[in-house]
Amino acid sequence: MHELSIANAILDAVRQEAEKHPGARVTKVAVRVGELAGIDPEALDFGFTALVKGSDLEPLALEIEPLPRRHRCRQCGGTFAVSDARLACPECGSAESVMVSGDEMELAYMEVEET
Repeated sequence: MHELSIANAILDAVRQEAEKHPGARVTKVAVRVGELAGIDPEALDFGFTALVKGSDLEPLALEIEPLPRRHRCRQCGGTFAVSDARLACPECGSAESVMVSGDEMELAYMEVEET
């Protein structure tokens, strides 16, 4: 389950950022996960919760924002969400497109509470 190592990396990033704000407490961290990133959001949440419980970061909350697969049309340049494996551009009908997002995982934001 690589989601546990991803959760651990998220917590490392939270700790690094928390060091920059002495006396503050991080209350929430949000990540964006592309639908093709190969990450199970439920497993990530489970691993994150397990790692936070009883740690110095408890009760840190995790928010997972799913990102759809998006393509850019090579003909008209429009971008669109891919659904049901339909790769044709909804604007011009061209089947020539390239994936521009949907396989990423990124730290979106952290909420910090000043004490």
